[in-house]
Amino acid sequence: MSEAFITCSNLSFSWPDDTPVFDGLSFTVGSGRTGLVAPNGEGKSTLLKLIAGEYRPSSGTASTSGVLGYLPQTLPLVGDLTVAEVLGVSAVIEALHAVESGDVDEQHFATIDNDWDIEERTRVQLDRLGLDDVQLDRQLHTLSGGQVVSLGLAAQLLKRPDVLLLDEPTNNLDGEARRKLTGVLEEFSGCLLLVSHDRSLLDRMDRIAELGNGEIRFYGGNFTEYEEAVRAEQEVAEKNVRNAEQELKREKREMQQARERAERRASNAARNIGNAGLPKIVAGGLKRRAQETAGKARETHANRVDEAKTRLDEASRALRDDDKIALDLPGTRVPAGRVVFFGEGMQVRRGEREIFAGEGVDLAIKGPERIALTGPNGSGKSTLLRLVEGQLAPERGEIKRVDGRIAYLSQRLDLLDLDRTVLESLVQVAPAMPESRRMHLLARFLFRGSRVHLPIGALSGGERLRATLACVLSAEPAPQLLLLDEPTNNLDLVSVGQLSSALNAYEGAFVVVSHDERFLAEIGVQRWLRLDGGRLTETGAPEEA
Repeated sequence: MSEAFITCSNLSFSWPDDTPVFDGLSFTVGSGRTGLVAPNGEGKSTLLKLIAGEYRPSSGTASTSGVLGYLPQTLPLVGDLTVAEVLGVSAVIEALHAVESGDVDEQHFATIDNDWDIEERTRVQLDRLGLDDVQLDRQLHTLSGGQVVSLGLAAQLLKRPDVLLLDEPTNNLDGEARRKLTGVLEEFSGCLLLVSHDRSLLDRMDRIAELGNGEIRFYGGNFTEYEEAVRAEQEVAEKNVRNAEQELKREKREMQQARERAERRASNAARNIGNAGLPKIVAGGLKRRAQETAGKARETHANRVDEAKTRLDEASRALRDDDKIALDLPGTRVPAGRVVFFGEGMQVRRGEREIFAGEGVDLAIKGPERIALTGPNGSGKSTLLRLVEGQLAPERGEIKRVDGRIAYLSQRLDLLDLDRTVLESLVQVAPAMPESRRMHLLARFLFRGSRVHLPIGALSGGERLRATLACVLSAEPAPQLLLLDEPTNNLDLVSVGQLSSALNAYEGAFVVVSHDERFLAEIGVQRWLRLDGGRLTETGAPEEA
């Protein structure tokens, strides 16, 4: 494969309402694996769409070398398409089968071109991504969300791309599918630009590109090395801010001392001139010269203070604003022995098929347990959460729960009314809470000032999660069991840290479905359950997160 690259030159882009996203952005990415990171809303997905040609820049250019492959975050696929149609190989395969049956129409040979091995290559690509049991004539609606993502990647890889753009490719993938994806990307020899919040995947990158304030900065090495470099930068920035603050204090103090000395000299000089009996014209000249000297001294010190303020501003701009959520939620506390959920022999049907094996699944949750629920895509994890919460009634089995004290956050974050503001949403769930307490609580969830009046529908994914958590954890009564279904999907890395902070402050029980092993470690998971083949088992360790 020839040298592959992406080049953006003076790239500018604004939304239809003239809100700018990029203004004169320039950079080049060469061969190798590059991870693109940034907070939600900085324009990562927008940048990939510009490079892929889905968006047109208002000025400047975005170009790539060779063949381009692009996997967007949301796949525009129709459910009745076959796997072969999604992969773009159905016409070639039909032509091959026609030739094999004796049809020598020239159009078949034109369609096949040099792709005589297309079925073998397609099968190999599907097998590499863990889709070995997926047949080419299978329809899309029969696949799980994770299988659809893997299929979308297979379609791009079949193009034999020189440049590959991937936007959150591990969303909805189980542990095995993630490992397959990682192996495929490690073998890719072209130019890869990957947007992801998956820190394990980002640790497989050759370099990290950080997008912020309309600029890109490149760091050599993987994500862990990037974090270390940023940490070192912040230590220097904090030291520079402290030094600049001290310098500003010193300059202000010296300016005040100089002012006081000048006032004393002026007072003494006025007395001396009056006592010396000098002519008025001479005395006036001496007074003017003293005032001019004092004025120049004031100006000199004022300039020094302004320069110190400028240096402090410059030093402060190098500091990052990665706010942490800090909470105290005593209303969520659950005694260690209290049962918050008990289910025995729970069974659900999907059509004619029973989801769980044998006599159904059993589950008991006591006290402030922190539980991770793992398992392959399509194994029924979300179904189990809906059973626990009460959205779904079992076909059979016994269930006891703390009614009114269970909260469920689905992958879609659809708990709140999109038209209500953040503040209105909190008022709805906690009408008796005093206004001052509401504002204080929202500030601790990082909604300050005018941001409390933003409608839920206008928030980014990370902001919507924070707003949902603020309402759920502050509801009356407060939940004692929290159910979270892939809560880190589509969250930037700062938002994942904020979610970890909130869950570490939560004192009730929670069950979380997630494939992010590092996130699960940060929130102190104590109990691991695995749902596979319709059976729920205690694993005691993260076999496959």
